[in-house]
Amino acid sequence: MWRYCPPQKPVRNSLIDDAKARLRKHDVGTKYSHLLSNKCSILLPLLAKEGKLYLLFTLRSEKRDTLITPVVGFIDSNFQAKPNPDEVKNVFLVPLEYFLHPSVYQQNHLTRSGHHIIIHCFEYTNPEDGVTYHIRGMTAKCALFVALIILGKKPSFEVEFNLNDLMSSSEESLLKLHKRATSKL
Repeated sequence: MWRYCPPQKPVRNSLIDDAKARLRKHDVGTKYSHLLSNKCSILLPLLAKEGKLYLLFTLRSEKRDTLITPVVGFIDSNFQAKPNPDEVKNVFLVPLEYFLHPSVYQQNHLTRSGHHIIIHCFEYTNPEDGVTYHIRGMTAKCALFVALIILGKKPSFEVEFNLNDLMSSSEESLLKLHKRATSKL
């Protein structure tokens, strides 16, 4: 018996179009670019594969005391990474929904200058090669935030964001960090 299976392209476009629409609602543009002189961006490349969205990661070092702007980019599902081994140790994909419902997760709670901070730590084992990766710090926070925006679902753990008003709570968090970073006390 023969069954018609529609092409994957429209599903991918729908996933990507929906993700772009949700991200546009939360784009603040250059609203906070004046806060710190030390700035950088972190690219969060998304791709649609087998009806799901995935984030593409590279192992790298993180900088501190820097205003990090998450930039979400969309790449073709056929993308094949060819990293420079001197700069990138490995490249791997993690399903976006993993950041809301991880298999292995822990968090650390810190209080700095009177502000409660949650440090998210995701452990992901790549089913393709069995290698386990630890995603934590600013990378984990950005991946979680993108998952919250795009998927619009509640995570299986506590987050520092107000899930009913992601924009206001994330802006409030950023301004608290800025105030702490620029405080002379």
